[in-house]
Amino acid sequence: MADTSARARTSGPRSGVVAVVARRQRLLVIERSPHVVAPGAICFPGGAIEPGEDETQALARELVEELNVTVRPLRRLWRSTTPWGVRLAWWLCRLDSDAVLVPNPREVAATHWLTRDEMLAQPALLESNRHFLAALAAGEFALAD
Repeated sequence: MADTSARARTSGPRSGVVAVVARRQRLLVIERSPHVVAPGAICFPGGAIEPGEDETQALARELVEELNVTVRPLRRLWRSTTPWGVRLAWWLCRLDSDAVLVPNPREVAATHWLTRDEMLAQPALLESNRHFLAALAAGEFALAD
């Protein structure tokens, strides 16, 4: 999630991955730390795909970096492009029920398990996450694995 170079902001089309982890009708979201782009924003975990990575490798790396957990990518749910040109792949992921989330303070200020309605009530929810939740509500995909 961290933006570590000016090149990352200005070089060609960028791609990222988003981990959608559902548990008992709640979704795993993070509050971004003050040290990253969009500090304080609420969003699903994820980040940039690095050179040489595929989407599943990027998901695995990002979740270890952000929350020190291992996820298993199950399937791609949706694709979108942000207004600033970042192509996002939204993946349903499984997290072991006994996994302990340990936020990396350089990237994540807090974690939350929120319902869809609780997410939509967050003023700091990233707009791309609102679009994802609208697509989910419209039945474009399902979270069942």
